[in-house]
Amino acid sequence: MSSQRRSLLHVGCGPKNQSDLKGFDPQGWREIRFDIDPRVQPDIQGTLTDMSRVDTASVDAVYSAHNVEHLFWHEVPVALREMHRVLRPDGFVVITCPDLQSVCEFVARDQLTDALYESDLGPIRALDILYGHQGMIQQGNHHMSHRCGFTYTTLQNAVLDAGFTPCFGGRRTAPFLDLWLIGFKEHHDEAHVKELAGIYLP
Repeated sequence: MSSQRRSLLHVGCGPKNQSDLKGFDPQGWREIRFDIDPRVQPDIQGTLTDMSRVDTASVDAVYSAHNVEHLFWHEVPVALREMHRVLRPDGFVVITCPDLQSVCEFVARDQLTDALYESDLGPIRALDILYGHQGMIQQGNHHMSHRCGFTYTTLQNAVLDAGFTPCFGGRRTAPFLDLWLIGFKEHHDEAHVKELAGIYLP
């Protein structure tokens, strides 16, 4: 049974595992945890821009939650091409990150430091979403800083430019303030794309 499971590369996993991920049940998916931080005990330690320890066309899915905003803008294409490289031909990527369009609506209302929602780390402010969680950064986790950001259009365009097609996703406004996208390495019809999006996207 285990040999028939598909492989999931969970990039930037942090302390989480696949039990936190919609659709990736352990019966059907074997998780490979990938992170820059050795303290979270990843299976593979590395960065989004250098996944050389992951073989080309070796995984069925890549899951990236709140990682791409930690990159400099010029590094985003490199990371997305790495995700594309490690996927098998019928593989797909799931990406989520902050939605700057929604967040900036709060900034425009002068609510930069107001608590927008509660998380496991406590109240989250627009300041934290734009620049990285300030409490984590204060503790010395400088890799948690945000160096770029996305609207849905810019995220989708970046994923398409990296070779994924088609893509499907969208924005979740308050209280979530995030973007979600699923992108495929080979073409699928619209009905199949939406079916898989329903499985893996919130």
